[in-house]
Amino acid sequence: MRNTTLCHIERDGKYLMMHRVKKTVDENKDKWIGIGGKFEEGESPEDCLLREVREETGLTLRSWQFRGIVTFVSDEWGTEYMHLFVSEDFCGEVRTDCDEGQLEWIDKQELLSKPIWEGDRIFLRLLYENAPFFSLKLRYVGDTLAEAVLDGKPLPLKKP
Repeated sequence: MRNTTLCHIERDGKYLMMHRVKKTVDENKDKWIGIGGKFEEGESPEDCLLREVREETGLTLRSWQFRGIVTFVSDEWGTEYMHLFVSEDFCGEVRTDCDEGQLEWIDKQELLSKPIWEGDRIFLRLLYENAPFFSLKLRYVGDTLAEAVLDGKPLPLKKP
């Protein structure tokens, strides 16, 4: 099991997103995702958040909100507990080089038309609606979302 963070950094109705196109072995290959990564030994969610944002973007967060826990269960990648954050309060300049992917400010509504995980659409909707702190479980078989459970209650899935 892995613990990770993910932050949606917002400015002017846009999120700073990473297009994961640089690594050959990457569970997020070719997807657009927020900023984050794996915990290092001894880190709290906030420690990991601040380090990952600084390493990947060059930005320093001044404040943030812890919005939820997303449990990913995958038959290919194992289980991951992702600590989901948002922030509009940061300083610094976005770096132009990142070994993880390409950084770009994407309109929040346009993001839904980009290649993203189906389960990301669920937590993005919760962020857009300013839902209270939530626990979301997303179970994948391959790249297909097979189950979604919000705060212990199953969600209906769209049929392909």
